[in-house]
Amino acid sequence: MSKEEENKAIVARWFEGFWGNPWNPNIIDELAAPDMLLQYSLHKPRRGRDEVKKFITGFRQAFPDLKFWGAADLIAEGDLVVGRWEGGGTHTGPAFDDFVTGSLPAKSGKKMHFTGTTVIRVKDGKIVEESGLDDGATALQQLGILKKAA
Repeated sequence: MSKEEENKAIVARWFEGFWGNPWNPNIIDELAAPDMLLQYSLHKPRRGRDEVKKFITGFRQAFPDLKFWGAADLIAEGDLVVGRWEGGGTHTGPAFDDFVTGSLPAKSGKKMHFTGTTVIRVKDGKIVEESGLDDGATALQQLGILKKAA
């Protein structure tokens, strides 16, 4: 198996275990590098396993049905793997203020469904960086945090 195929297999497991539903909290210790960087346009960047765990735990408490899945085949070159995805969830949990702008009161019942593209860097079998560009404007509009232009 080539390095690229190995890296795609790692990322596929990560997407399923970290972003899927049900999720596997142990996937962080298994596949994330100790100083992993996680950054998406909707949230502030996180560095390190503990910060990544804290982020995803809070996100999933607020959106218990949160789920994202692949929308195209993974593409790999060297240490980088690129994936397109879609997904979302319903805010039925506690208040959530982890968006870069705005917040939600507890159990707002608002739904979000959006898409994005993620680039993951894998080194020595561990994910060292996950950087994504998501359609955050759509998600924030659906949640009532960002108003649509008139």
